[in-house]
Amino acid sequence: MNYKETLDWMFNKLPMYQTQGATAYRKDITNTVLLANYLGNPEQHLKCIHVAGTNGKGSTSHLLASVLQEAGYKVGLYTSPHLKDYRERISINGKHISEEYVCEFINKNKPFFEANELSFFEMSVGLAFDFFVKEQTDINIIEVGMGGRLDATNIIMPLISVITNIGLDHTQFLGDTIEAIAYEKGGIIKQNTAVVIGEYNMTTKSVFETKAKATNSEIYFASDLVQEDYPSTLLGDYQFHNKKTVLQTLKVLQEKHLLSVSNESIKKGFLNVIKNTGLQGRWQQLGSHPKIICDTAHNAHGLTVVLNQLGKENFDKLHIVLGVVNDKNLSDILPLFPKDANYYFCKPNIPRGLDTIILKEKASLFGLKGEIYNSISEAYQASLKKATAKDFIYIGGSTFVVAEIL
Repeated sequence: MNYKETLDWMFNKLPMYQTQGATAYRKDITNTVLLANYLGNPEQHLKCIHVAGTNGKGSTSHLLASVLQEAGYKVGLYTSPHLKDYRERISINGKHISEEYVCEFINKNKPFFEANELSFFEMSVGLAFDFFVKEQTDINIIEVGMGGRLDATNIIMPLISVITNIGLDHTQFLGDTIEAIAYEKGGIIKQNTAVVIGEYNMTTKSVFETKAKATNSEIYFASDLVQEDYPSTLLGDYQFHNKKTVLQTLKVLQEKHLLSVSNESIKKGFLNVIKNTGLQGRWQQLGSHPKIICDTAHNAHGLTVVLNQLGKENFDKLHIVLGVVNDKNLSDILPLFPKDANYYFCKPNIPRGLDTIILKEKASLFGLKGEIYNSISEAYQASLKKATAKDFIYIGGSTFVVAEIL
């Protein structure tokens, strides 16, 4: 199979949460352990930083990778989902895994994948670990796909665990309370291994402290840090907390003599994060007159911060290109959106995309008015035609909306 055929097989023949939702969720990591054993347990030969959280784990992972790259390390980075190309998920020092490597790995191991009904995500984790070992990386930033305790990445024994924050998302899998979700995310805390918590409240703090005590793990709360706010090319207001989380993580690693990073490397890493890693979709500006911003925030926790930042902008009229997936709790997110905006309702081009008629009907219940469009591209073009130079266009609601725009 060539690259396109390989991806088609991965996407269409095997469960994948990104497009299918609930049918792809595994309730244990048995298959991942089975795959790791089959591959010779590559995860045992990797030095890793494990990153979980409801929001911010992608930005945090990319910031860590950028800083460590500036410090001279060969840095593997595994993240999800991708925006444009599957290979974005697996990179070393900002260079994506090759199409050839993806094809060779999948084709070579296809009989095993089929016989054991491995999921898209399980295969991807195996591919990443196999690639990083063969390329002899110095350190690897591994982002959790969903949750933590039962996530396919949770077979690693990291140098340090990082949990950015906790919000209500994926409640059908992780639980419908903050305590339940914190418990699932806290599942990445390992025995005698330090953990950094980005943001917390008293509820989540108690859950994490209980887990840390049970595993004899030192726990650090990054939001309690009083440190210099290094400038970064990641511009969203929410990056303030992500940067603190990264600084605390680096501080602990240095204090434990696990890694060596200079202050200059931190400064350069923050400033060059987009250049070094290719991260996109985080308060990313696509135009100036009108100002156009896209952002992948897609749950109440993330959208609250993003829409608060949107409220600080100066413009004549606000235009919002909005699409969501069909398992999103609209009662949680739609009340957050401003009523005095023109809405362009659209559907992400994936099976999980929510029908635009349903989205418009639900939005109208919260005073959000707009028109339906046949595609995200059509909605975006309509917003460009209607907006004046002094207006503002925001594109979001789902990672997949941003992906199609980019």
